[in-house]
Amino acid sequence: MTNRTTIHLEINGQNQALEVEPRVTLLDALRDHLQLTGTKKGCDQGQCGACTVHVDGERVLACLTLAAQAEGRKITTVEGLSEPGGELHPVQAAFLDHDAFQCGYCTPGQIMSAVACIREGHAGSDDDIREYMSGNLCRCGAYPHIVEAIREAAKVMS
Repeated sequence: MTNRTTIHLEINGQNQALEVEPRVTLLDALRDHLQLTGTKKGCDQGQCGACTVHVDGERVLACLTLAAQAEGRKITTVEGLSEPGGELHPVQAAFLDHDAFQCGYCTPGQIMSAVACIREGHAGSDDDIREYMSGNLCRCGAYPHIVEAIREAAKVMS
């Protein structure tokens, strides 16, 4: 018999009630319980950044965050960045414009970190961007394009 609890999360502006085991990560709650599969499971150890989401505006690694820790907090996933009419967030548009992805697996986490990078004022130089984004790995090596995209999006968002 499993010990399950009901938690309440606000995800991309919508309230959700989930019945989960206390040890379920935010990543697994998003992907397996809510079918929000934009957030990727990479290493599942907090080392690659593929699972990056925002909780109350702060970037977090969803694989290291228990879903219960996010109760009552505002969660934004990559699905929640675009406008309701479908217009892309400036960072999403810049990633497309600069081919800042190859296989695309890391892209949702890269985009979520890039939004936080700009919002927190860490996009002043290419070195600042690279340092802030160092927790997000890209196995394809699209780093120069990612930096270009963030630089462009920062101009649009300022």
